[in-house]
Amino acid sequence: MMKYLEERIGLILLYILFIFIQFAFGYLLGFDISVMLSLFIFCTLLLVSYLIISYRKLIKQVQKIRTLTDNLEERYLIAEVLTKPKDIKSSAYYYALKKATKSMNDEISKLEHKYGDYKEYIESFVHEVKTPISALLLYCDNHKDTELKREVQKIDNLVEQVLYYARSENPEKDYFIKSIKLSDIVHQVLMQNKDYFLKHKISIETNNLDIDVATDEKWIIFVINQIVNNSIKYMEKDKKVITFDAREDKNKVILEILDNGCGIKESDLIRVFEKGFTGSDRKKSRSTGMGLYLAKKVCNKLGLEINIYSKYKEGTKVEIIYPKSNFNKMD
Repeated sequence: MMKYLEERIGLILLYILFIFIQFAFGYLLGFDISVMLSLFIFCTLLLVSYLIISYRKLIKQVQKIRTLTDNLEERYLIAEVLTKPKDIKSSAYYYALKKATKSMNDEISKLEHKYGDYKEYIESFVHEVKTPISALLLYCDNHKDTELKREVQKIDNLVEQVLYYARSENPEKDYFIKSIKLSDIVHQVLMQNKDYFLKHKISIETNNLDIDVATDEKWIIFVINQIVNNSIKYMEKDKKVITFDAREDKNKVILEILDNGCGIKESDLIRVFEKGFTGSDRKKSRSTGMGLYLAKKVCNKLGLEINIYSKYKEGTKVEIIYPKSNFNKMD
């Protein structure tokens, strides 16, 4: 209200000047003081009524614009849905907003086109580089060169990470939701990483995986692979174990992936899903900090929940929660 009155200070000062002149002329002309007071009260009531009505009308308009903006998903289109104002000053602001919005939308279109070209190039590159990687893996199998094969698989995993990173903004264009058993998903992950398990002498335990979930097979295998790869990197004990366990209730299915690795410091735990975060005590040369970031991003897009719990020097548990209430709606 005070800001509104400050904006109307010119009108208020003009009214005060009018009253002063009115009393001066009334005094000179010998008007009765009661008549002048009555006229003053009448004019004051008119001014106050005008200010109150004008203020309420303005507040209503402001609230309407705020509500319209808050309810608009694509807020950069606000100028397209606003009613063109009638007063000159507001019309000028409206004109400036329309021009700025158009300029911004044009810039967004350019960036989207540029990003689309870049994404298309990355996907094309990944598919091209996959051919020689597959040939190298076949060569390693034929010559039983397990050490070289593990190194090539590391390259393959990093290339996969690049591909899924490029696609993670719009996975709905590349997903197919179906009912699949957790045991089938975990089996594929284990087969993809069997050479690493053998090299690092990691034991695998599975429990209660005969449960159906509705998800995209390819994307969820990628997610679990990122979790397993993290576990493999940071297992430093003599007896290394990764456990896959599942449980379900009325509303959800929870897949738990547990390892007895080095664990995560409590100060790092809240940051593990951040892009590029590698931890304060881990060898950064062994990690890109992208695996868990992408796992979290993909889970969010698939309508899944992912949580991580850890005790330093004891181990880590990752939960992937599949809701039963819907068919995993995409964002």
